[in-house]
Amino acid sequence: MSSDRDVMVLSMARTPFGRFGGALKPLSAIQLGAFAMAEAARRSEIDMSEIQSVYAGIGMIGANVLTATRQALLLASGLRETVPSMGVDRACCSGMTAIGMGMRELQSGEADVVLCGGFESLSNTPFLWPRQRGIRPGNVDVSDPLLLRADFLDKAIARYTGEEAVRAGVDRSQQDEWAMQSHARYFAAEGDGYFDTERFAVSVGEDDVATDESPRSDIQMEKLARLKPVYSSPTVTPGNAPGLSDGAAFCVLTTRRYVESHFLKPLASLRSYVQVAASATSGSYTPALGIRKLLVKTGDSLASIDRIEINEAFAATPLVSTLVLADHDVTEARVLRQKTNMAGGAVAIGHPLGASGARLVMTLINGLTRRGGGKGVAAICGGYGQGDAILLEVA
Repeated sequence: MSSDRDVMVLSMARTPFGRFGGALKPLSAIQLGAFAMAEAARRSEIDMSEIQSVYAGIGMIGANVLTATRQALLLASGLRETVPSMGVDRACCSGMTAIGMGMRELQSGEADVVLCGGFESLSNTPFLWPRQRGIRPGNVDVSDPLLLRADFLDKAIARYTGEEAVRAGVDRSQQDEWAMQSHARYFAAEGDGYFDTERFAVSVGEDDVATDESPRSDIQMEKLARLKPVYSSPTVTPGNAPGLSDGAAFCVLTTRRYVESHFLKPLASLRSYVQVAASATSGSYTPALGIRKLLVKTGDSLASIDRIEINEAFAATPLVSTLVLADHDVTEARVLRQKTNMAGGAVAIGHPLGASGARLVMTLINGLTRRGGGKGVAAICGGYGQGDAILLEVA
């Protein structure tokens, strides 16, 4: 049953996703966020003064500046300085969490139009030099937050993800095959103009960056098989995991009442959003936990879902998550994988931590629109056992 407070997606926009140290490196995270905020607002075709809140995910230490979301808002062309904003810290979940927070504000009646998404410039993430105490001479250790380690764990994310995958029966060859498929699906979609409705070109100096940098058209199983695992992982290599990336993605959300009263055409309706958390090393299957919780909440069956987006934090993630969703029925898992990440995923596109959750929502809307409508779920893991999931529908 429809309601005046149903949440609708009015517009969406993302930058190309850049490689680590690549074409987008000259731009700060704040600049990338500002560009995507302004473009999403422009595409909504509403008066920008109607936007009442901004929520933005930033996955890596707040883009190393004070109130990154506020700074991006102030830099974004056309947005009012009187709009409140909030930065969200849930690692890779952050951009989807920002959308979830915007949904709650709209559903509660606290706002009618919000701008939600996320941004990241991992190329510009600084090294950390602990503040020295005292004046005695001695060495100071410099740490790199991009190693993605936590003091309470004795292993890197890539290592425990590989170990969880092996325990689930997902071996190295399956992960390499999924990685190759991710690139192949991406190029098939790109050749068909799939990403044109979500992506916009960004000016960097005298050049325009218009396409994603990370996808590789020359990927082959033989090349993937020769790559050595990283961080002592049994399966994870640079070939079956996404590289460090830069980029930003934002959506304008509103209510059914606002859409109807302003005679607007929404892209999709966001029906429900959930958060989950499990053990610190559960990232490979927290997307499955999120999707299960979501479907219980809405009463939809897994069979009724037309498309699935699961963030490829590693190739292992959608493989393990679909296996869990299928109750470890390998045949059923293969069926689910046919409709999962059908335009490729982060292994190909890249993974700017704060932006990926919003990018998944966009890619899902695109896919459902191109098939003529339907229901879909997007899910992502992040931050030592956290997960988010969104159910949306395209009329």
